[in-house]
Amino acid sequence: MGMYQYVRKLWKKPKANMPELFRERLIEWRKQTSCTRIDKPTRIDRARSLGYKAKQGYVMVRQRVARGGHKRPQLKGGRRPKRYTMRLTLSKSYQVIAEERAQKKFTNLVLLNSYWVAQDGKYYWYEAILVDPDHPVIKKDPKMKWLQDGSNKARAFTGKTSAAKKSRGMRSKGKGHEKAYPSRRANNRRQ
Repeated sequence: MGMYQYVRKLWKKPKANMPELFRERLIEWRKQTSCTRIDKPTRIDRARSLGYKAKQGYVMVRQRVARGGHKRPQLKGGRRPKRYTMRLTLSKSYQVIAEERAQKKFTNLVLLNSYWVAQDGKYYWYEAILVDPDHPVIKKDPKMKWLQDGSNKARAFTGKTSAAKKSRGMRSKGKGHEKAYPSRRANNRRQ
């Protein structure tokens, strides 16, 4: 087995496999800001599988998201019983919300993907992989040529990341998934 396989095995059950380290990290991360830029990924195996490379132009960000129900921001549109609902059911996962917040903070970068790092009773932590499309090293890389296209500038907000595609029901194709394409909303309009 290679090094990455051992790392992946450790991260299957992080609380059981590395309890002291996990606890220390959570204590430290709670004191940090909600969006923290980091030097290198915490889970190198997951970051590499999602497209991270240890070279210039790649930026790692640890994003914190509060757990619990999503509350409506304000009472608007009249004082009716319908408006007093405090809970808002979103079709987005916490990971998608974390990706959007990371993209909002670093507007000049493009979000590649993200992965789960930790959670406690109050927060989720995700690490996002961001790329600078205007960096000379990235411009020279033929595999990253697609980032120059303007349609990929705001991938997090247009639902093009892996977590967003899962929320949108775009993980599978073919029989049984006819209503998922081009989108569920478009299919409802078509009916």
